[in-house]
Amino acid sequence: MKRNYLILYLLTVLSILFLNSSCQEQARVEEKLKSIPTEDEELMTVVYDPNQPSPKIKFEKVTIDFGKVGPGIKSTDEFRFTNSGEGVLKITKVGGCCGVVTKLEKDEYAPGESGVLKVTYNASVQIGKVMRQLVVHSNDKTNPGTRLTIKAEIVAKIACDPNKLKLFLDEENAGCDKLTINSLDDQPFAITGIRSTGNCITAEFDPTVKATEFVLDLEVDMEKLEKNQKGHIDINLTHPEGKMTFVRFDVLPKYTLNPQLLTVFNAEPKKPIIRKVYIFNNYNEDFEIASTTSKKNTIKVINQSKVNNGYQFIVEITPPEQEKQLKFTDVFNINIKGGEKKAITCNGYYVRSKISPKAK
Repeated sequence: MKRNYLILYLLTVLSILFLNSSCQEQARVEEKLKSIPTEDEELMTVVYDPNQPSPKIKFEKVTIDFGKVGPGIKSTDEFRFTNSGEGVLKITKVGGCCGVVTKLEKDEYAPGESGVLKVTYNASVQIGKVMRQLVVHSNDKTNPGTRLTIKAEIVAKIACDPNKLKLFLDEENAGCDKLTINSLDDQPFAITGIRSTGNCITAEFDPTVKATEFVLDLEVDMEKLEKNQKGHIDINLTHPEGKMTFVRFDVLPKYTLNPQLLTVFNAEPKKPIIRKVYIFNNYNEDFEIASTTSKKNTIKVINQSKVNNGYQFIVEITPPEQEKQLKFTDVFNINIKGGEKKAITCNGYYVRSKISPKAK
């Protein structure tokens, strides 16, 4: 069966061009955010009394490297420290970070007293090297925010083949392949659970059986899959260094819209703008358009014509009068005969010179 891969390729190129523009704008926003003090920086701004004895926090080490760990595995270690100053050390906060849990027995330490900051790192399922940082806030005026580093390399102990499923709505069982799960270190394991997005993909297994390889016959609920066309299958295991693995899936959708987002710049109130919108069927199936609607009545179809595997719409976007905001939004709905509906969001941005003084 021929697929509309050419159409999907063209849509991908258009999407990349749009994303490049969005990324440039995001970079400008992030540059501005760098000038805003973070929570940690604000907490480090402390007023000290020069007449009071000064505490000093000294760590035996500032880095913990857990080395190679399996996905989902918890690793523990500790940072030991001493108050080598003359005043009472007060730890006001230990800043958290993703996947790291800390425990401090108390927050005040006399001169010469030692303490322990216990650290537990829960490795994610994403393979690769990771680095996390903690900030220990205290009343040590020379080092009010001590940065501690946690390192690890998450390595796969389990492999799935395939590691991603491409599914189709017009094939038996969605064209789903068998799934092979292997132990990479030859340690046997059992499968204890399988769940998927929308519960649309399942498989039979015996939780009492241990092996270094399993081959699963995946069963797809086509009705549920049509409602959950992108997701993942999570598989729980008893492997000592890999408690879970997962396989992503996506479905070739029945319909593709181009563009997926309508964006209008330099809009002027009540001045129409013409755009083209396409809808294609990716399975070479004929279909009919029941109607088209606009949520806020700013978009109307002035021409509709049938093209290969779909339709072309020439739409007229009429920006509404606007005095309080610099943009307008609407949703263009394409209602397909049979009940399915596809929607395209429209974002419009007014010409600043045309905005009333109240909106600036």
